[in-house]
Formats: sequence, C-alpha cells, structure tokens
Amino acid sequence: MLDIIAQLVTSFIASAGFAILFNAPKRTLVQCGTIGMLGWILYYLLHESEMDAVGATLAAALLVGVLSQLAARFYKIPIIIFNVAGIIPLVPGGLAYNAMRQFVEDDYNLGLQLATKVMLLSGAIALGLVFSEVAKQIIDKQRKQKRDKERERKLMR
Repeated sequence: MLDIIAQLVTSFIASAGFAILFNAPKRTLVQCGTIGMLGWILYYLLHESEMDAVGATLAAALLVGVLSQLAARFYKIPIIIFNVAGIIPLVPGGLAYNAMRQFVEDDYNLGLQLATKVMLLSGAIALGLVFSEVAKQIIDKQRKQKRDKERERKLMR
C-alpha cells in the first residue's frame, strides 16, 4: 500500500513539475498532475498484474488521452497542455539511457534489445494518444449528425 502511495505522489509531482517547465497555466497544474498520476497508476497496476509493459503503456496512454480530452473541453484550454504533462511518467527515458549506455559499452545485443523495447513503448504512447483523438472525433461526428437530423425534423414540421 505504501508503494502505491509513493507511486501516486511521485507521478503527480513529475507531471506537475513538467507542466511548470512547459509553462502551463498555473490553474492547470493540479489537473496536469492528476492526469499524469492516474495514467501512471494504471500502468503500474497493469504491469504489476503481469501485463506486458507495452500493453500497459498503451492502456495508460489511452487513459491520459481521454482524460486530457475531457479536461481540455471542460477548462477550454488546448489539449496539448494536459497531454504532454500527463504522458511524462510513461516516457521510457531511463530505458533509453540504458540502451545507449549498452551501445557505448560495446554490448550491442543488449543495447538492441533495450532500444527495441524503447521504440515499442514510445509507439504504444503515440498509439494511445492517437486512439483517444480518433475516438473523440468519431463521437463528435456522431453528435453532429444527430443534431443535424434533429434540425431537419424540426424544419420538416
């Protein structure tokens, strides 16, 4: 339990800290931290339940994307503010560092394995964000079609 609390606190601080670095508006820092914290804890819980890291990253990035969409709509702020800060805990920076270190130390096999994992995790992050955007666009399109049909019905009366 203490481990989960530590994960929640550190991921919140990381996300809110990067939001500060990216000059996010002060009134969005808590939301940015919360989105990053929720994305990270989903990743952490899925990975702890023995789900593959790529699948867990995809699910967490999808959650970050959906929450960012909702926050952007609610606070009327560009989504990039929430997306960038929220995705920070999922970025495999330490793994990329280790991959590069293995290449420098002439251990190409391990370096290649780690670099491949970095690429898969990065791709999962990108796919999660894209899937959330596509889902939003599909929902918006269906709502617009529904509104248009209602307008036509009213005009026909």
